Amino acid sequence: MLRLLNIEFHKLKHNRASKVLTIIYFALLTSIALIAAIKFDIGPIEFHLADQGIFNFPYIWHFNTFMASLFKFFLLLVIVSMMANEYSNKTLKQNLIDGLSKKEFILSKFYTVIVFAAVSTLFVFVVSMILGLTYSDYNEVSIIFSDLEYLLAFFFKLIGFFSFGLFMGILIKRSAFAVGAIFVWFFVESIFKGFLFWKFKEDPSSSDRVDSVMQFFPLESMTNLIKEPFTSLNAVQSVAKQVGESLSKDVDVHWYQILIVSFWTFIFIYLSYRLLKKRDL
Repeated sequence: MLRLLNIEFHKLKHNRASKVLTIIYFALLTSIALIAAIKFDIGPIEFHLADQGIFNFPYIWHFNTFMASLFKFFLLLVIVSMMANEYSNKTLKQNLIDGLSKKEFILSKFYTVIVFAAVSTLFVFVVSMILGLTYSDYNEVSIIFSDLEYLLAFFFKLIGFFSFGLFMGILIKRSAFAVGAIFVWFFVESIFKGFLFWKFKEDPSSSDRVDSVMQFFPLESMTNLIKEPFTSLNAVQSVAKQVGESLSKDVDVHWYQILIVSFWTFIFIYLSYRLLKKRDL
């Protein structure tokens, strides 16, 4: 495993675009802390975002993993370009000539995906812990370390998303077209979801029926791992109650959601291997 990782990180170390994108990604993860500095002065009212409970334990785990997952596209570019460069620079063929099997080649890419996901998760944990200890109203150990399943969901979400990017990179060979294909897939899922809402529009439980179908689609399953956290914010809940609205929503991380994403991860890596095995290089 370490030998395969050394090969991959040696390639990344000499790829300027990958280094720039990786630095931008982790800089954006760090920028979550800048939210604490956001203030609004509306007449005599001063609104400080950090005072609204977004950095309270354990809510911060949900909020920060959701915000951090919005930046995953930058590392996706690294993964896709990493695969595209293998074809353009002919390093894939050279690696196979040097004795690396196709299985080892795919594993080296998958191990890199896991490392990126693990480092990202650890980074979000550290940033969240610092922000939480600085701004949270609740600092009891039992509260601090509750709801950590959002970090686990974040980890699996990144692995699934990057594995999808790896598969597209192998399938299409060109980074720009591979990224474009991912966007096309996203639009296809969105259009199909809209079609299902239209199909079940007469059904009072249409939303539940649509969700029960869409949860098995790759990108939707990854989205479901960490749902939007804003309706769970105490300030939002208080405003909703004052106007007589209920914002009850299941935002918990469920084991079957992780299982679905893990299944798609396996499919993407397996298809990547089968595609590489059959392809004449």
